[in-house]
Amino acid sequence: MAAKGKLRAVACVTTSVVNDICFLQGCSPVVSVALGRAVSGAALLGSTLKQGQRLAIKFEGNGPMQKLIAEADWDGALRATVAVPDAVAESVPDALGRAGFLTVTKDLGLKEPYSGMVQLYTSEIAQDLAYYLADSEQIPSAVGLGVSLAPDGQVAVAGGFLIQSLPPSDESAVEQVMTRIEQLPPLTTLLAGGTSPTALLEQLLEGLEYNLLESTDLSFRCGCSLDKVERALLSLGKEELERLMVEQGSAEVTCEFCRRQYRLDRELPSLLERLQ
Repeated sequence: MAAKGKLRAVACVTTSVVNDICFLQGCSPVVSVALGRAVSGAALLGSTLKQGQRLAIKFEGNGPMQKLIAEADWDGALRATVAVPDAVAESVPDALGRAGFLTVTKDLGLKEPYSGMVQLYTSEIAQDLAYYLADSEQIPSAVGLGVSLAPDGQVAVAGGFLIQSLPPSDESAVEQVMTRIEQLPPLTTLLAGGTSPTALLEQLLEGLEYNLLESTDLSFRCGCSLDKVERALLSLGKEELERLMVEQGSAEVTCEFCRRQYRLDRELPSLLERLQ
């Protein structure tokens, strides 16, 4: 928190987590960049979550990548999936497409998750997240996301920052931060130089009084399980389960986040019994 509580700032380095996810997804270079930015964005938005809460950001566009989902849990666990991981394009906006939607869903432990949606603004991940925060949540925000690739295609650095103006707004502090953002080297340059999240905040908030409230370790974690797979199969209904038993004798389900495969054969009769 900075400027006597008028500014909230968060920064993250996600290089290791993004590399893990890109490997699992089998991403092309441009999809690796898009996914890295989205995962970093999810981590930043997830920093406001309380115990047991989670959020998901979903980009859907008319480009070859089609759909990208990144999720964050309250404790720093991250995961992501992309519809077409080997998509090829000249840039992230070209991969995502110039027309589509950004949806942010928050499971806050209430009866129903909260969901907000905006049309894609520029199809740049950072700019669209900033647009969503200003338009849907009424919070003026500066979002910076950076990903660069090594010659072998792996993610060399990934990370980002989020700075939000809280009411009542301190316009002079906002202008000072925006000027500072323009003065700094590119985010990927700072990350490549080993800049930590704390050091990045120090540079972004130079000249302002601020207090570091907390830090969280980030990691990849998938929440899939046999129980969730069974529940998904139950949702298909009795007729579809009976068809699977007759035609295939089993059901194979692959988790879209971690690519773990679940094969159910002996379990199908018991699942059918639950639908009687």
